Amino acid sequence: MFHNKKGGLKNDRRCFYCISRDTIDYKNTKLLSRSVSSFGKIVSRKRSGVCAKHQRELARAIKLSRIMALLPFVNK
Repeated sequence: MFHNKKGGLKNDRRCFYCISRDTIDYKNTKLLSRSVSSFGKIVSRKRSGVCAKHQRELARAIKLSRIMALLPFVNK
């Protein structure tokens, strides 16, 4: 953490997928379930700390995984 130009604190988090070099695949449900909330919603970029490029890939993979019935649409 350090100060940004406006005087607030900036959290310098890096994208998990950029660092680990993991490919986002709809078949890897363990990796995709990290980005799904307890209600079954896709977690936002701000909360997960993922870059825009990987967030788009992640959303596409989660949606495809739900259609293929690998991930549930709703968690009860």
